[in-house]
Formats: sequence, C-alpha cells, structure tokens
Amino acid sequence: MAVTPSLLIIWHSRTGASEQMALAASKGAGGQAIIKNASDVTADDILTAGAYLFVCPENLGSLSGLMKDMFDRTYYPALGRIEGRAYATLIAAGSDGHGATRQIDRIVTGWRLKRCADPVIINCDAQDPAAILASKSVGTKQLEICRNLGLGMQEGLALGIY
Repeated sequence: MAVTPSLLIIWHSRTGASEQMALAASKGAGGQAIIKNASDVTADDILTAGAYLFVCPENLGSLSGLMKDMFDRTYYPALGRIEGRAYATLIAAGSDGHGATRQIDRIVTGWRLKRCADPVIINCDAQDPAAILASKSVGTKQLEICRNLGLGMQEGLALGIY
C-alpha cells in the first residue's frame, strides 16, 4: 500500500495570528499534516513532504525574518529535488500582505513549486505601534478559510492531484 505524501505546514508567528491560522489549517487537514515552526524545519522535512503551506506574518512589507531564515537554510539542499510539488500561502497582515506573498512566490519559483490555491491574506488591521505589537485573535470566518485550505490541500494529496 502506497503512503500518501504529507502536507507540511510551516509557520512563524510573532503575535499569534499566523499560529492560529496554521493550527486551523492543520485541523482542516484532519491531523494528517505535519505542522512545524519555521525555526525547526530542516531540509529533510522539505524533501519528504508532498506539498507545503507557508503561514507567516508580513513584517515591514516583507516576509517575516524566521520564515526567510527557513528558506535560507533549506533552499539549496532541496534545489532540483522537489519540482512540481504544490504550495499555498496564508499571510497575516496589518493591512496589505502582498509583499510577503510576492517574496514567497519568488523564492519557490526556484524550487519550481506549483501554487495550488490563491494567496490567502488575513488583514488584522493593525496600523499603529501598539496594535501591531499586540497579540492577535483571528476571527471565526477567517479561521474557516484556513481550515478549508488545509482540507483542500490534504485531499489533493490523497487523491494524487498534487
């Protein structure tokens, strides 16, 4: 019996929003996904996963530092070895989120990954220093979107779509 490749949910969070989003996606995947903090992800994790969900905040209009560090550490060991695998993104943003999305898209273009879902950007509407630094609580409707993305990606793997 063939083993279905796993969905790897890689997350980084500074204020809790991205962590809540990653946990919701994992719940949607029915506990079949592997969920790891970006600081703990290894090249072996990248190589053995069947698809990837990158979940992080946008910081200063860019990819969060620890998520970028994860890519820095795993990029070259995985280069040329994971082409064609599916990925999607969940971005927690104060207002925009497109900068982090574009940066992830540029990085994984080198890996030749295929985006399997439109980018999801959850706007936390944090506009001043106090709101930006405060702990976040993601709304029920937004978490449902995250759950559905996890479910869809896991089902896509199980059906051999990706």
